[in-house]
Amino acid sequence: MNAESLTRTDLGSAAGIAWTLSTPAAELPAPWSGLAGATTPATVPGEVYADLLTAGLIPDPFDGDNEAKLAWIGRTDWSYRATFSFQRTLSSSKGDRHDLVTDGLDTVATITLNGTEVGRTANQHRGYRFDVTSLLVDGDNELVIDFEGPATAARRLEAELGDPRPASYAHPYNAIRKAASTYGWDWGPDLAGAGIWRPIGIESWSTARIAAVRPLAAPSPDGGGVLTAHVDLEWAAGATEPTKISVEIGGHRAEQDVAPGTASAVIMVEVPDAELWWPVGYGEQPLYPVTVTLGSAPSTGSGIDTWRGRVGFRTVEISTAPDRAGSEFVILVNGRRMFVKGANWIPDDALITRTSRETYLNSIMDARDSGMNLLRVWGGGFYESEDFYDLCDELGILVWQDFLFACAAYAEEEPLASEVEAEARQAITRLSRHASLAVWNGNNENLWGYVDWGWKAKLGDLTWGDGYYSDLLPALVAELDPRTPYTAGSPSSPPKYHYPNDYRHGTMHIWDVWNRVDYAHYRDYPARFVAEFGFQGPPAWSTLTSVVHDQPLDPFGPQMLVHQKAGDGNLKLQLGLGDHLPMWSTEPFHADDWHWTTQLNQARAVGYGIAHFRSLHPLNSGTVVWQLNDQWPVISWAAVDSTGIRKPLWYALKAVYADRLITVQPRPASNGPFDLQPIEGQAPAVIIHNDSDEPWSGTLSITRRSTGLGSETLAEQEVTFEAAPRSAVTIEPAPELITPEDPTAEFLALVAEGAADAYWYFVEDTSLRVHPQDDAATVTVVGDGGVQRVTVRAEALIKDLAIFPDRLDPAARVDSGLITLTAGQSHTFVITAPAPLDEAALTTRPVLRSVNDLITG
Repeated sequence: MNAESLTRTDLGSAAGIAWTLSTPAAELPAPWSGLAGATTPATVPGEVYADLLTAGLIPDPFDGDNEAKLAWIGRTDWSYRATFSFQRTLSSSKGDRHDLVTDGLDTVATITLNGTEVGRTANQHRGYRFDVTSLLVDGDNELVIDFEGPATAARRLEAELGDPRPASYAHPYNAIRKAASTYGWDWGPDLAGAGIWRPIGIESWSTARIAAVRPLAAPSPDGGGVLTAHVDLEWAAGATEPTKISVEIGGHRAEQDVAPGTASAVIMVEVPDAELWWPVGYGEQPLYPVTVTLGSAPSTGSGIDTWRGRVGFRTVEISTAPDRAGSEFVILVNGRRMFVKGANWIPDDALITRTSRETYLNSIMDARDSGMNLLRVWGGGFYESEDFYDLCDELGILVWQDFLFACAAYAEEEPLASEVEAEARQAITRLSRHASLAVWNGNNENLWGYVDWGWKAKLGDLTWGDGYYSDLLPALVAELDPRTPYTAGSPSSPPKYHYPNDYRHGTMHIWDVWNRVDYAHYRDYPARFVAEFGFQGPPAWSTLTSVVHDQPLDPFGPQMLVHQKAGDGNLKLQLGLGDHLPMWSTEPFHADDWHWTTQLNQARAVGYGIAHFRSLHPLNSGTVVWQLNDQWPVISWAAVDSTGIRKPLWYALKAVYADRLITVQPRPASNGPFDLQPIEGQAPAVIIHNDSDEPWSGTLSITRRSTGLGSETLAEQEVTFEAAPRSAVTIEPAPELITPEDPTAEFLALVAEGAADAYWYFVEDTSLRVHPQDDAATVTVVGDGGVQRVTVRAEALIKDLAIFPDRLDPAARVDSGLITLTAGQSHTFVITAPAPLDEAALTTRPVLRSVNDLITG
């Protein structure tokens, strides 16, 4: 067969194509009126906000109150324009057919080539392909993409769909297939923009091309694996000659002849030496390159089209088996029950085209380094780039992928319905190969909203998305990715019409803690699987003060509140202290203490909840904290702020997500796995959770000690224990250990080889008697090139030590945090910075902090 290979002509800025941005608006608000009729250099892939910022035409939308000042951008139409050269006789553009391929347009766009309309788009979450063979000319070609303002487009589409449907925020983001969070969320700015946000190019081909590949890899019952490659084809008009499809993986190959017009083919390749892919902590992550060639064998390199990717061999199931406590929610990988230690993932930058493989790697390593094994890609964002999923494959991080429906009712009528199906087909097809993909989830909180948030009465007979979650999406997953399980929503409880957020069944979201009640109420829930819960805290000091310029700094200052999107968020930070930590000074306001106290309280609250849920093993099978990352400088639920600084919460997560955990929890004397009772009057019990593949045995030392100088031992007990792999055991301390003489000046310390020390206090910190930080510890600093080591040696109990080098240099980082020491113990913080930091400042407030300095003032 004589046919030219498929080639792609990149039309992005990296290929030297000069794009410009302009607006057809006749009038714009001052001081931007000069942009009307003007052109600005643009980057493709890119977006309006980033282009205007790069050109110096707008201030940083993250800074101060600029977000509101720039709201006109979302109400304005925009045009991207480029001229590119094309020659049909060049090797890079030979072919009978030439397609304009847009991998991502944001969002409502009209495409014009050489003055002729090519097509229209209305979905940020899918790609489009247009045959432009008859429109291209040899020489210069002009491509124009006109975008409707995203704020006005959403309103127009809402009106066309009929009566408004409930949504959680001001914009009708549920009427348009654009990332919901770009219109603003309770942690994100309203920066809904427009742009060519993913690659664009011309694909030239003859005879046929590979339209899609779904290489589904599965283990064989007798060992090894089988790759089932589903290959979709598109044929050029008039193609008459048969061709061949070949699939190669791991040195093994199979091929199949295909006749002209064949729409799809299925080719199976046995890989007898394939090894299983495992999540981190359960095994290795072997990945196998796959090459699919249309027209010849991969080794010849003369095929007319080629697809490449990587796969891993694994199985994933979800068990919702009933038991006497309700019904479980357990993810099984390769038949093994997992304990999920995860976090929710939001878009990693509010200007999404600034993300890269490097930024994804940094953020995913934040998850892995903290002990996480799962990230949930939340439904108000995007189907992420290949870099994200490739890195999760490599690092063993499972991906729970929401379909993109969040906190709203969605119309099931046209034109939305067709877009939803096309988008879902593309997403499932693209992501199905990834070994890390563990869950397809229908929506975020929409089932809960319909049942419990008053939607049902407001909607009447209007559709709200149930047809998507109950029929369309599960059918598409079954058709396109049958090896990955589907859940209808989060939270959800089987059967379908059961209350979605029942702690006894399925997945649960816990938001009364944070919104209404003290974090001690996490213990009210013997939850089976917690897919969302969290508590707020500010970002690093340097991150916060880089954008908040209120003088003096105040939680309720005008710019501070721009960077606090949650309703009454800073009031909830204050109320959330409860009796746990002392209140900061308000006359005058002590910003340093406010910042440290609220960061610490966030860490305490989430760590408290996770320790409780882990102590319920096997009743509880996992937690997915809200949230791992931030997308701009903001007070939020994130563990890592938008500049990459790990907040105290991150260090709490690392401690409580450790494979081997010792925790003290209130329990009745005869506690069984399903016999939780109200905690009033219960005694502290020790739970040892061994979430590893190795047995853990040894001696647990429990001592009741004084908080004073010398940390005097008042009572002690040694208990031998054996914890089998992936199991938990409960130990009841001796009565003399849990009966303090002075609860305000005593605590329990628990030590066992193989785990971090654990502590139990008989009173809250507001009643605890400790020595001042300067009396309780000595601090030394040793410099070594670009690294400084700060060693703290305790003379008495010093609780939750943390060091904040970013207050001296925003680029400085520290390796550890939230360290508790008793007399005679020491800890060394390792600090890296571009230049040595002031040693005196490293050893004093506000850089070196502890609970002691909050209690003693």
